[in-house]
Amino acid sequence: MGASDGIGAELARAYARRGAALILSARRAEALQAVAADCPGAQVVPADIADRESLAAAAEIIAAGGKLDRAITLAGLYAPGKAMEADPEQAAQIVTVNLTGTLNFVHLAQPLLRQRGQLALTGSVAGYVGLPQGQIYSATKAGIINLAETLRAELAGQTDVRIINPGFVDSRMTRLNEFDMPFIIQPDQAAAAILRGLDRKGFEIHFPRRLTLALKLLRLLPYWALIPITKRLVR
Repeated sequence: MGASDGIGAELARAYARRGAALILSARRAEALQAVAADCPGAQVVPADIADRESLAAAAEIIAAGGKLDRAITLAGLYAPGKAMEADPEQAAQIVTVNLTGTLNFVHLAQPLLRQRGQLALTGSVAGYVGLPQGQIYSATKAGIINLAETLRAELAGQTDVRIINPGFVDSRMTRLNEFDMPFIIQPDQAAAAILRGLDRKGFEIHFPRRLTLALKLLRLLPYWALIPITKRLVR
């Protein structure tokens, strides 16, 4: 899911260069076709991660082709700003797409995988700790990380569950930000990091390390030390 642009599109192109047989899915069919033009033999199956019936119909089509080696979702919505200024309807849509949609994806994609096939969900370093300007997006990404941790335990021996936690990647979403984004990288760099991570053993794929390791250290702090630091970041 989420193969129509950004990281998802670049990851599809990277796998295509390896000769992988791909099934590309996202909500925007025309954009998917454009990506598929760079991925010889790719099958295009449009679906909306926020619509369980749409996902179920896509899963039925995909199941007819046999078991999958891996299923990856990078679909997501984002809106920057303070939590108390969030539009309730927009916030609800972000929860539906990011968190509920990811759970829907898990329910429908996992049965399509071969034994010990790979199931990769996308969180974010925004889910590591509650930082200003994250709105509900950061909360949904924290939820996805938590969900992946749960699935890693519950599906042990059946499915190789992974969590992808990117930092700032140049995209339609991050261009909404009005603050400086440290260590921002391009989508093709993010795709290369994901490709390397999925090839290796382990649970979490996070990048760029200059940012993610600093945030991991921040997450280890007790609240009495953490909150004063995050308060300084409020604009």
